[in-house]
Amino acid sequence: MIKTITKSEVSGEIIAPSSKSALQRLIAGAFLSSGTSSIAYKTMSDDSAAALNLVQDLGAKIEKSADLIKITGGFNQPKTDLMIGEAGLGLRMFSPILALKDTEFNISGKGSLLQRPVDFIVSTLSDFGVNISSNNEKLPLKIRGGYKNNKVQVDGTFSSQLLTGLLMALPLRNEDTELFVKNLKSKPYIDLTLSVLNKFGIEINHQNYEQFYIKGNQKYQAVNTDTEGDWSGAAFLVVAAAIAGKLKINKIDIHSTQGDKAIVEVAKAAGAKIEYFENSISVEKGNLQAFEYDATDTPDLFPPLIALAVYCEGKSVIHGVHRLTHKESNRALTLKTEFEKIGAKIIIENNKMIVEGGKSTGNRVSSHNDHRIAMALAVAGLQAEGKMIIEGSEAVTKSWPDFFEDLEIVVNG
Repeated sequence: MIKTITKSEVSGEIIAPSSKSALQRLIAGAFLSSGTSSIAYKTMSDDSAAALNLVQDLGAKIEKSADLIKITGGFNQPKTDLMIGEAGLGLRMFSPILALKDTEFNISGKGSLLQRPVDFIVSTLSDFGVNISSNNEKLPLKIRGGYKNNKVQVDGTFSSQLLTGLLMALPLRNEDTELFVKNLKSKPYIDLTLSVLNKFGIEINHQNYEQFYIKGNQKYQAVNTDTEGDWSGAAFLVVAAAIAGKLKINKIDIHSTQGDKAIVEVAKAAGAKIEYFENSISVEKGNLQAFEYDATDTPDLFPPLIALAVYCEGKSVIHGVHRLTHKESNRALTLKTEFEKIGAKIIIENNKMIVEGGKSTGNRVSSHNDHRIAMALAVAGLQAEGKMIIEGSEAVTKSWPDFFEDLEIVVNG
């Protein structure tokens, strides 16, 4: 699908999309709970829908309306051949959960997830004594539980998402577990996991994210809750306002544990005008200057930050490029390739990306089937001197199916 963005101003108010990171965790927690949980939401992304379908296949009872999900949890005559779509978090979160059962499950995916390495899932769960194998370090995975060892080291270099799955699964063991975590990246996402677990009555203690103490025989309690707004998605709205007008973004919590809320401080440092409200934020265009930011713990901010940097005077520097390799695309190369088509000057040097700002031209560009690339190009197109024609725009359904419709609303004011 092709979408065309022309030079425009943005104005008005908009509700932030639901956090797919939070919603997937809530779905997993509801599945592990006794009783029925009610989860309100605004946005049902492809990844969240995949998680919902998976827990249904495992035996959960699902009732779903346009803005509410009711989940009655529990393994109940589960299917053994499972599909998680293209959801990287879903795969890494549910693999440890599946390992709770003495049943052989086969779990596979679609699209780019089929090309992502899964050896770290295999090695970590094997260290627990779980019977698990892959297809030459790729999907599908064969998993047969359960956990046998009580003290295991977890490497967080590649992703924090497997740790999230372990933190969700291990409280249901009969035994206590101690995790020794090294090189943990994306600590804010672990804060989000711990916050969600707390909603369900699960308690986990840790020392500086390096040792986690997990009591066994805990029980998940059903919840009635709302899905918080998504800072990863709202980041594109922040940048849209910073370069092209003024927006009030509603149902977004500046006190959230989501690390991507850092976009606000970066935009402010670059010259955008920021005003804070209760559960909302106002962002207005300013005289934008180059910025420097370390995105090691918040790699999903790279695409909106590149769109911002293109319109900042001077050379912006973003650190953490090594976190971009195993995304929906090789995001570092994709960002460089596509933004250079619209006149950006980008240098990838060691672990940083240097963007020389100024002006942008429109052009025919590609999302590379990457939702965040599609959104970044669309936002950049708001001030481009010429049409931004985005091929593969349907990629946005992975996290924000209504992105282009919502963008059109604020463009029309």
